Amino acid sequence: MSDARDTQPRLLKEPRGGVPNVTATLDDYHRVCDALADANGSLAADAERASGFRYGHEDWLIQFKREGAGIALLDPIALTQAGADWNEFNEAVGRATWILHDSMMDLPGFSDIGLKPQHLFDTEIAARLLGLHRFGLAAVTEHYLGITLAKEHSAADWSYRPLPRDWRNYAALDVEVLIELEELMRRDLKQAGKDEWAREEFEYALQHGLAPRKPHPVPWLRISRITQLGRDPRGLAIAKSLWEERDRLAKQYDIAPSLLLADSSIIEAAERKPHNAAQFRMIRSLNERVRVHTGTEQDKMFERYAPIQRSVKPKVWKVAIDRAMALKPSEWPTMPAPEQDDNGIVNAPRSMRLWQQRHPDRYERLQRVRKVINQIAQDTRTPAEMVIKPQIVRNLCWVEEPQTIDVAEFLHEQGARNWQVRLIAPSVSGVIM
Repeated sequence: MSDARDTQPRLLKEPRGGVPNVTATLDDYHRVCDALADANGSLAADAERASGFRYGHEDWLIQFKREGAGIALLDPIALTQAGADWNEFNEAVGRATWILHDSMMDLPGFSDIGLKPQHLFDTEIAARLLGLHRFGLAAVTEHYLGITLAKEHSAADWSYRPLPRDWRNYAALDVEVLIELEELMRRDLKQAGKDEWAREEFEYALQHGLAPRKPHPVPWLRISRITQLGRDPRGLAIAKSLWEERDRLAKQYDIAPSLLLADSSIIEAAERKPHNAAQFRMIRSLNERVRVHTGTEQDKMFERYAPIQRSVKPKVWKVAIDRAMALKPSEWPTMPAPEQDDNGIVNAPRSMRLWQQRHPDRYERLQRVRKVINQIAQDTRTPAEMVIKPQIVRNLCWVEEPQTIDVAEFLHEQGARNWQVRLIAPSVSGVIM
């Protein structure tokens, strides 16, 4: 495996080809596609969203680089509105390997607009398989190339237009060195005997990243710390009502829900259950505009949404609470039963205290299996969570009669890749009973 340089890492300030402008017109889009079609090799790719600012999760900027074509920054919103045919892009790059870092973050957005990568190389997955202790793009770039990347605009509001030059520079740098990283990491994967492992992981990520997004079965349960209300059905009713009203308004105004009402405020209201106007006014977070103070340029970005925030009056939260308080007990929501997967398997609990206190036999079994997996991870210099997903291990050890199951078949059904099953099934089978 390659080692970090002995010299102090140098800061890569700008792409070697300069800072590109944003492609937002059909004429410029056609030129980009022509240039990519005439280029060769892998396609470095990345995307920027406006998470924390806008309601949706769509891409507001997508970046590409291919040897011979340079870097292109595309505005997918403007181009789609202008009638861009994204199949033109797909045909231009053909069956080129797309290089992404943390592909599961970007593939869904690509799929939404019609981009269809045929092959994938994920530098984060490769870094994990190779046992790097830090696997963010900046850390991997420093490890392999002795270069550091500035990350000061990583949480910017990428829906802002026009994009400042330093933002465009930051975005371009994210794809500037991915092609070099792919070459070096492929070499290390092959030397470590993990190239086939990586291929299976990339295929899995590509398949799942491009699959249609599955809506959350009970979206309001995504409220942070909602489990605190598990035995408080009236509190759950208030939380649900506030979440639904917040989501309706956020969608209407195209603003991040957290900029209208924080999850912590929803939980506080659900716990305190204000019965009248005076009690409602005592919950300050329901009566004040959400303000985000980071001490960075982000503060100015958040302030751009202040007019929308001010247009949503505290009264809407009181009405939502009153609506929930008026519900009959038979109308109160409850925490749903554990969700089953496509094979009817319920995920095992994560709480080790529950395992120890209520299911000591299963806990002992889990410890034996974990010990085997940790040894395999150590022997192969691969993180244990890459050897097998921890939830799959818990599910396996939760089975009531493990002697009746085929471990390899169970792992396959749970989504384990072939390389993982071949690596651990024989050893795990010996200690699962």
